[in-house]
Amino acid sequence: MVELTGHSLTLEQVKRICYDNELVTISKESLQKVEKSRRAVEKIVADKRTIYGINTGFGKFSDVIIADDDVNDLQLNLIRSHACGVGEPFPEVVSRAMVLLRLNALLKGFSGIRPLVAEKLVALLNMNIHPVIPQQGSLGASGDLAPLSHLALVLLGEGKVHYRGEILPTNVVFEKEGITPVILQAKEGLALINGTQAMTAMGVINWLEASQLALQSEMIAALTLEGLEGIIDAFHPAIHEARGYQQQIDVATRIRSLLTDSQLITKQGEKRVQDAYSLRCIPQVHGASWQALDYVKEKLEIEINAATDNPLIFEDGNLVISGGNFHGQPIAIAMDFMKIAVAEFASISERRIERLVNPQLNDLPPFLSAQPGLQSGAMIMQYVAASLVSENKTLAHPASVDSIPSSANQEDHVSMGTIGSRHAYQIIQNVRRVLAIECICALQAVEYRGVQKMASATYAFYQEARKIVPSITEDRIFAEDIEKMTEWLKKIT
Repeated sequence: MVELTGHSLTLEQVKRICYDNELVTISKESLQKVEKSRRAVEKIVADKRTIYGINTGFGKFSDVIIADDDVNDLQLNLIRSHACGVGEPFPEVVSRAMVLLRLNALLKGFSGIRPLVAEKLVALLNMNIHPVIPQQGSLGASGDLAPLSHLALVLLGEGKVHYRGEILPTNVVFEKEGITPVILQAKEGLALINGTQAMTAMGVINWLEASQLALQSEMIAALTLEGLEGIIDAFHPAIHEARGYQQQIDVATRIRSLLTDSQLITKQGEKRVQDAYSLRCIPQVHGASWQALDYVKEKLEIEINAATDNPLIFEDGNLVISGGNFHGQPIAIAMDFMKIAVAEFASISERRIERLVNPQLNDLPPFLSAQPGLQSGAMIMQYVAASLVSENKTLAHPASVDSIPSSANQEDHVSMGTIGSRHAYQIIQNVRRVLAIECICALQAVEYRGVQKMASATYAFYQEARKIVPSITEDRIFAEDIEKMTEWLKKIT
């Protein structure tokens, strides 16, 4: 069980909670902070102080004062009116992460919610009830308003949820599980939706998948090196230490370790003096992508423990400040950086695929075909990889450089970070398929070379991979092989 404090959540804990369904609980100290913050809001209401979002309208309506009798309706109206997201829902694991991250932010004690609201979010996590949240509609500033409103709807017993493999109306599931919907009070609606948790939740899932893919890309690249009798000298530690990038050094070290006892790799001058860049520069290219992933990780670890709503309540309510922590620019730029970095794994992988299948670039059977000419072998698999790489180039265009003003120009600069995080996710799925294609081709190549000559590490991987996709002895529907390999890569760590 993971104890949430509002300031100590790690990406490893997020992984356990979101993928392994580990239970969560709230620390006693954090609950006390929540209670203290709530008392401050209630005092503000009782004292009739005018505070944004408590007894005023929102956005351009911030100058409209709300009557005391209407402050609860204000919060309900906020959620319903802002729940206008469109498009396909976020993957369920992202929805779960969104609930977790919103809860963790509220536990910092700056938001003014009742403990009851936090406890309801805990119940959703521990009972595996996850809001159905449309992906499109957030500008990534003023908070992820539309997506988080769909999350908040569920607390009210409205909207829809993922439940035991189905999508059902929330009220049906609540009745089945004996859960009482929340009736929002002053500030609670705003506290639930004014944050960056949609883009950040998507970003965390992106990072977890991308870092796994990055390691898999090294194993698959090692297979390709064996299939093409690549030159190991390019991975000598002296080269990489001379440049000094730690991530580059680490990639080279891991490749050498994977190939330590291989009889298929060569030394410079034995078969050729040097390899093409897609083989020789694996540490430099992959290492640069690892640098970007490390940067993204650093930003995500800050953001998952950040207070991102508005206004924030300090000093027992004596200091209530309207600011802009809801602005998603830090995550928006990180997601755009991630898109470029992850796309490169596919870009260089596709070039390695070309070297595996092109008879002008190797001494293997053309297109790794069992009967070249009569059978096309892996010819069109390279086409598919090229198509996915090209698609990634369009998806990698930065979202964060765009901004369209909203709320009658009150909110005149926005991050578009949620778009960036969604496009990063799409790129990751494309990259995994490209790597699956390289893996299929590399497996075939090492068979022609002789699997008995493979390194111990790559041979162990080969044996497991061959349980997923058998050897190519004749043409077949390779789309099925690509999808099987892709799903396997998604599952293994």
